[in-house]
Amino acid sequence: MTFKEYPDRDLLAIDLANALAGELENCLLRHEHASFAVPGGTSPGPVFDVLCAADLDWGRVHVMLTDERWVPQDHARSNARLIQDRLLTDRAARAVFLPFYAPAEDPEAVLAEVTAPLVPELPLSVLLMGMGTDMHVASLFPGAPGIEAALAPDAPILVAQSPPTQPEARVSLSARVLDGALSKHLLITGEEKRAALERAMALPPEEAPINAVLSETTIHWAP
Repeated sequence: MTFKEYPDRDLLAIDLANALAGELENCLLRHEHASFAVPGGTSPGPVFDVLCAADLDWGRVHVMLTDERWVPQDHARSNARLIQDRLLTDRAARAVFLPFYAPAEDPEAVLAEVTAPLVPELPLSVLLMGMGTDMHVASLFPGAPGIEAALAPDAPILVAQSPPTQPEARVSLSARVLDGALSKHLLITGEEKRAALERAMALPPEEAPINAVLSETTIHWAP
């Protein structure tokens, strides 16, 4: 684990975007495509605003989310909507997007269908993660029903989760897929999340799921 501290969030966004672009470029030099998993939420938006203009062969970059709320893409709470608006624009509009949502009331009913296109994308080439103050990563929430299975070494690629603290069901990459990425970055800002990360390091993954994916991860933090 490497911890990188920045004086402000603007510098963090620029430096992290440049690091991600460099890793994607290096991957494309050696492979036909690069798989790139990113979080939703508001924190990565400024990073995406810089990254989308990177001079890459974006048509060979396959973008997916780390997790998705079980809502249509045009819904206000859709992570895919954020990705389309902030990342898959400018030069990055040529990237291939792999959605996690399919029309169905229950994600379990279509999980196999959504998972199938992800099989050739593993291991992930580059991974960007976020973390909540409750120490969740992707949609792996502490103490949520099914969290042990989502953290298991033999977990499937995608897991359906229904955290009682959240208003809708979710689908998430499992911990083994996140942890198996060839390059891993964690973006956090503010003193509260830094303190949460420090707490997480002393807790088991069932109580702090972020602790399941910190090995060899570069953490980017700004106040």
